[in-house]
Amino acid sequence: MMDAHRQNRLRALTTPVVLIAILLIFVLIVTATGDKSLARMAAQTLIRVIFVVGLWIFVGNSGVVSFGHAGFMAIGAYCSAWLTLRPQMKGMFLPDLPPWLASAEWPHLPATVVSGVLAALIALFVGAAILRLSGIAASIATFAFLAIVNTVYSNWEGVTGATSSVVGLDRYADEWVTLAWASVAVFVATLHANSASGLALRATREDEVAAAASGVNMYRHRLLSLVISGFFTGVSGVLLGHSLGVLNPNSFYLGITFITLAMLVVGGIGSLSGAVIGVLVLSVLIEGLVRFERGVDIGGASFALPSGAQEILIGIIMILVLIIRPSGLTGGRELRLPVLGWRVRHSKQEPQSTN
Repeated sequence: MMDAHRQNRLRALTTPVVLIAILLIFVLIVTATGDKSLARMAAQTLIRVIFVVGLWIFVGNSGVVSFGHAGFMAIGAYCSAWLTLRPQMKGMFLPDLPPWLASAEWPHLPATVVSGVLAALIALFVGAAILRLSGIAASIATFAFLAIVNTVYSNWEGVTGATSSVVGLDRYADEWVTLAWASVAVFVATLHANSASGLALRATREDEVAAAASGVNMYRHRLLSLVISGFFTGVSGVLLGHSLGVLNPNSFYLGITFITLAMLVVGGIGSLSGAVIGVLVLSVLIEGLVRFERGVDIGGASFALPSGAQEILIGIIMILVLIIRPSGLTGGRELRLPVLGWRVRHSKQEPQSTN
């Protein structure tokens, strides 16, 4: 019979099964309604899941809060536009692209992977400098990176369209495509968190001095997690562009930065389950409040929230959650299959055989 340590590791690997099942149920419920606006909401919720899971791979394991991940999202989104837009559209909106890129028209999957890889390479380059810092200094440096990306993409008119929107992207990123990528992100995040590098990184999060004294190379493990994180946030940018069909640099700036960080904190920054649950809970709340702002008929009477009430109520809800549960909705714990947990508990209670 397996020892308790190995069984605990197997239990940890059931977390993605539980989370993917929750996401699948969410999609099936939305699909059953037949509401196209809900289907679009589901797709964008799953894109946020990919983003927040990517963010958690770095922030949750390292303890360094990053304000710059929306920059990787923008890099992935625009790279996909360069690779997949029809040449005629690129000639109209992006006239300064090099000829080999202006004529490119890649299939969606290779373009998504390459865009994610480009974001990961930028993360490697940026992380090589930023991750020599720690604490608030590293967080401020990530914000500086976001500001640089936004400034470049908002002014590079012939290549990114600047502040004018780039339109014409194929809107193929529906709830099923985004579910597939969210499942991959959750699975990879679990593998990384339970790898030797992930465990060493969490040791540095708890006590940098003790980890360094034990021979843990904090810089190397943080850099690896940032590269993996950059790939999935880049992919989320690709999918957002191909969900909306339009790109604008402001879509990848402060708004999405703070709402995704809020989702991570509300769900519980200490666990992957918290990252996923936080996105689902706040996304459903936001959708409900948006509909109430538009007006809802109840019993023949129409009720509507004042314009702007959504942001105020979401802020109040987040404050209340953090006051009542400072460690987030999941309390920093992972969701796991109870059957394997039962086996672990009872394996420890088995009486020793007597001869």
